[in-house]
Amino acid sequence: MKFARFFLLLFSVSAILTGCWGTKPNVIQDSGPAYPVDVSHIKDAVVKKEPRSRYGNPDYYEIAGKRYYVLNSSVGFKQQGVGSWYGRKFHGRRTSSGEIYDMYKMTAAHTTLPLPTYVQVTNLENGKKIVVKVNDRGPFHDNRIIDLSYTAATKLGYISKGTARVELTALTPGVPKIGGKEGYLVQIGAFSSSDRSKALANELETMLGQRIEISAVQNSSKLLYRLRLGPFLQKSEAEKWLNKVLSEGFPNARLVTATDRWQNL
Repeated sequence: MKFARFFLLLFSVSAILTGCWGTKPNVIQDSGPAYPVDVSHIKDAVVKKEPRSRYGNPDYYEIAGKRYYVLNSSVGFKQQGVGSWYGRKFHGRRTSSGEIYDMYKMTAAHTTLPLPTYVQVTNLENGKKIVVKVNDRGPFHDNRIIDLSYTAATKLGYISKGTARVELTALTPGVPKIGGKEGYLVQIGAFSSSDRSKALANELETMLGQRIEISAVQNSSKLLYRLRLGPFLQKSEAEKWLNKVLSEGFPNARLVTATDRWQNL
């Protein structure tokens, strides 16, 4: 009996802590509305420029013993994998960004994208596309890359199936789209200090008159911050800026393709 009470207390404390972080434990069963709801009138999320959320954007966080590193930028981000959804179980609860989860809005959860990020989600099984606002953390399954709201998953056509193969494309206001072509970036360097990286990025933006992308990545046991310039559609244009960066005293600067931007160091 004492063991049972101790286990119940431990479970309750864990649930409270999980709720404070706005995460969604995998063990909880979820469902849609109690009665069928017509969501056909609900439109895609409108992409707009917003500041990073005050909550939900640490350098990294840990869930179930696994560490997740939050990206400093979503510019050019693309990813393919399995999408899932969450609904009534979390309706009305606070998300990781501090917003209240509403299963009738076009929102989603992602483990590493900055909050908020607007993402185009394509169902690779039926070709349907939607735009959602990422304002939460999850899903914490190794084989899943995004949790859509009940409405978003319904409009994407996989609510009854539960999951689908999807592609994510981050949408960033004011950043030119590369389209179907490769695209290039100038990688200035990778640095271990977050403060130093931000200061250097500001200095370079003033010097070059160009936006500098900062993204965090884990290399062995160290968290590094990459500074990149671009993207550029033409390789010749990227090479021009590479030469400019080299002349400013960054001998390790090099070109990175848009495809490899999230892997290359």
